[in-house]
Amino acid sequence: MTPITGLDLTGFTEYEPGAWEESSGVALSVHFFPVVPDLPAPLHELERLRAGLAQVAAGVGGGLVEAAPGTVDGLPAVRQLVKVPLGARSGQAFIGSLTVPRATCSTVVKVQAAEGGTTGLREAVIMAEVGPDAYFRAHPYGDGELGGLPSHVADDEEWDARFPDHPLTLVRATLRRIAPTVTLDDGFKALPPFGGPVPPQPVPQTPPQPPKRGWFRRRGA
Repeated sequence: MTPITGLDLTGFTEYEPGAWEESSGVALSVHFFPVVPDLPAPLHELERLRAGLAQVAAGVGGGLVEAAPGTVDGLPAVRQLVKVPLGARSGQAFIGSLTVPRATCSTVVKVQAAEGGTTGLREAVIMAEVGPDAYFRAHPYGDGELGGLPSHVADDEEWDARFPDHPLTLVRATLRRIAPTVTLDDGFKALPPFGGPVPPQPVPQTPPQPPKRGWFRRRGA
């Protein structure tokens, strides 16, 4: 169960509750998390939000392609695109998400697709055109080296039209198409807004206790 009451699923077939797939290989799912959102900053602090999200993606070996603020059914939201390695086999998967955070919970629409067959073609073609020096770049949201997958120009939206069947193109296009069609439950919309992550609470210190006398006493004590 999620607070999402509607979205355009044209072309998708449900394969389990809350999850659908398209013939192109794009998968879509909806989620609800009844806890304070784990976003690293409030949505209006965009620079800090992006930097934190980039660190999270790099921390799991991936890379944040882009993060942008927006709205879903009138509520503040953040759109993310992340790339992750496929692990045992070569290639990458691309995950797009729309996160709608409230003070104590959030709902997410996730879209994902993975490379199959020949991998790395988009990257190879663009690197050959622009050259290695112009291809790789410092992460636009990071301060220095983040680790994870490198940032490069082949992930930019300007190349999508050249590679219409690439998973990044498909995920980005699906996310943009779906976002305006999402409707949310009125009760969820009425919840207090997300104000930022909850700071860690200090662990209460137990005052030292005097040692207890044991059951055994020496004779004469």
